[in-house]
Amino acid sequence: MSGDLTVADRPGSFDGVIDIRASVHRLAKEVLRPAALKLDPLNPKDVVQEGSSLWEVFEQWYELGFHTMFKDLDPSFGQMAASAVYFELGWGAADLAVSLGVSGMPFQVVEMLTAFTGDTNLRDEIVTPYLEDKTGRVIGCWAITEPMHGSDLLAVGSSNFDTPATAGACRARKDGSDWIINGQKSAWVSNGTIASHALLFLNVDPDHGAAGGAVAVVPLNLPGVSKGAPLDKLGQRALNQGEIFFDDVRIPERYMVIGPELYSMVLSMVLGTANSGMGSIFAGLARASYDEALQYALEREQGGRPIAQHQLVQGKLFDMFMKAEQARAQSELTSRVALEQGMPSLPHAIASKVTSTRAAFEVSSDAIQVFGGVGLAKGVAIEKFFRDARASLIEDGVNELLMLVGAQHLLQQAK
Repeated sequence: MSGDLTVADRPGSFDGVIDIRASVHRLAKEVLRPAALKLDPLNPKDVVQEGSSLWEVFEQWYELGFHTMFKDLDPSFGQMAASAVYFELGWGAADLAVSLGVSGMPFQVVEMLTAFTGDTNLRDEIVTPYLEDKTGRVIGCWAITEPMHGSDLLAVGSSNFDTPATAGACRARKDGSDWIINGQKSAWVSNGTIASHALLFLNVDPDHGAAGGAVAVVPLNLPGVSKGAPLDKLGQRALNQGEIFFDDVRIPERYMVIGPELYSMVLSMVLGTANSGMGSIFAGLARASYDEALQYALEREQGGRPIAQHQLVQGKLFDMFMKAEQARAQSELTSRVALEQGMPSLPHAIASKVTSTRAAFEVSSDAIQVFGGVGLAKGVAIEKFFRDARASLIEDGVNELLMLVGAQHLLQQAK
């Protein structure tokens, strides 16, 4: 991989998407897929230990400069390129794709705000070390989920979003020119125990419920920050997740980057970006599941010939192909709409996330059927794909609630 061009070297045109896709596909095939299969059976604490394959993945990603895509890519094709990149990462390993995708969130938000405000001080302090990192140790996380609040914190636009009962429990209060943070983020924070920085969604005005939220960028080496153990879970086991605790954590005012007046808008933007990425990643996983089943059907013989020659298997393979391609088409449509509008369309992003995660789950399940008993064995890629796909129906907003959020936005647009 060392001979590949970095992102900054890519041409600033749609032709560059082809080069980027090819480069990321090699990374996914040669680095992510083998690493994820190696990490999957490990104890979660061992996944994040020094010498783990996890760090090889991060080092390769950062060394090639893909972590700086949000800054280096020409806006005229950045959305399309990002969709292609996350599709290929999802094809390689969905769990590591999510980890790499989340790792840039705090820095992307600060970069975006700098473009609006023109104030480069926070950018120099927070973003520059991330952009200059070539070892993969400046890592972000999106800290929004809480022990008693999950997908409900994403329900922007819902009828009770501004009622006190919906207020998150992780809160900040003003103390002079500083903010003091107290509370907990749940064990489902992606990159939670390995992150150096959090994009922290918290509450500063509980009387206005979830709408009284705010967003802070918090270095996680500050006094009062502690972390729980890495979460042990069914699928996406190479994705580190874990709790973060805040005990009188003091941050300067400049770290509180979004207040309640812009919170709902920013939440919609972040959710749209996250769901767009999830749509691309799990469209990639759906395609990977189809690819695995197709290859196995060509090689496995039953009744004196490859099972691919049996009509029932052919019908199943084509059904899988259709679902995978529909997911990819929805993902690419979402990126095109974002390009046209200059920002993600939340209904399109949610449609992509729901379509792709459903496809990934159904296609990986059908692939196991093609494999037969072999598909249930540990160490076989498709068995891992199935577990990874099941988790996707819940993460970054459970699909059922996301569809209601999307419907609310469609109804508002129709008024």
